[in-house]
Amino acid sequence: MRVLCLILALTAAFPARAQDPDLERGMDLLGQGLELMLRGFLEELGPELQGLRDDLGAMGGYHPPEILPNGDILIRRRSPDGMPEPDPETGEVEL
Repeated sequence: MRVLCLILALTAAFPARAQDPDLERGMDLLGQGLELMLRGFLEELGPELQGLRDDLGAMGGYHPPEILPNGDILIRRRSPDGMPEPDPETGEVEL
């Protein structure tokens, strides 16, 4: 990632249109190299990103975390259809 940031910083330092043909050719080659590098990163990280997306999708069965006054953190599971939700103020479930 540091290499990518360095390449982007170096390419931003040059003017948009270079006057020197050698410099222009070098910038084209640098752009092609950057494109190949990014494609390689995406090919390597693709399965990992898919797994992360699946894990995040599984978190839909939970409410957002709550921090209690004593510092405890609660992560409540969402009730399946037909199950009553607890009262947000008292935390009691009416049966």
